[in-house]
Amino acid sequence: MREQYRSEDFTEQDLAADPMEQFAHWFSQVAAGGSLHEPNAMVVSTATAGGRPSSRTVLLKHYDARGFVFFTNYASRKGRELAENPYVSLLFPWHPMTRQVIVTGTAARVGRDETVAYFRTRPHGSQLGAWASEQSTVIGTRRELVARYEELAARYPEGEKVPAPPHWGGFRVVPDSIEFWQGHENRLHDRLRYVREGAGWRVERLCP
Repeated sequence: MREQYRSEDFTEQDLAADPMEQFAHWFSQVAAGGSLHEPNAMVVSTATAGGRPSSRTVLLKHYDARGFVFFTNYASRKGRELAENPYVSLLFPWHPMTRQVIVTGTAARVGRDETVAYFRTRPHGSQLGAWASEQSTVIGTRRELVARYEELAARYPEGEKVPAPPHWGGFRVVPDSIEFWQGHENRLHDRLRYVREGAGWRVERLCP
């Protein structure tokens, strides 16, 4: 299966001076386009200390000059692997716009205040779910999970404050490279990558 991509050239002159500014520009276009159900969905790839990789889709919750933030159970597979090995890759697959963004960098936990502030914005059911699910662990049946949730729902009814779990929180990925990929005809894609260099960034073009 193959598709011929048709889009305008993407050149060095089109780039913002800073990669986070460029990301914000592309992200706003994707979000405004309406062709993606969850434009903030990204594939997060981690690895054990021994180099065994794993990937999963996670929602980006915040980005700024400091990096990209997502939240998870710290005891989940990705949480455990990031504790062993902080190197991480993020992939934003924006297929309808024939674009993708690849971020590589290191992840570190955000401050507890930041985690609690975000947790307060989550829907009540999602707050309970963070407590109910021992993410990435083996469970016998779905009914066991539902029973945990129902017990928590009885303990914390709608409208009652749910405390942020101590085992749950955010990671901030501080990038050392960000690649912007634009699909083109005949597989002559544009790949422009920012690479951290001291306090700034250099831009390099990659063969498709």
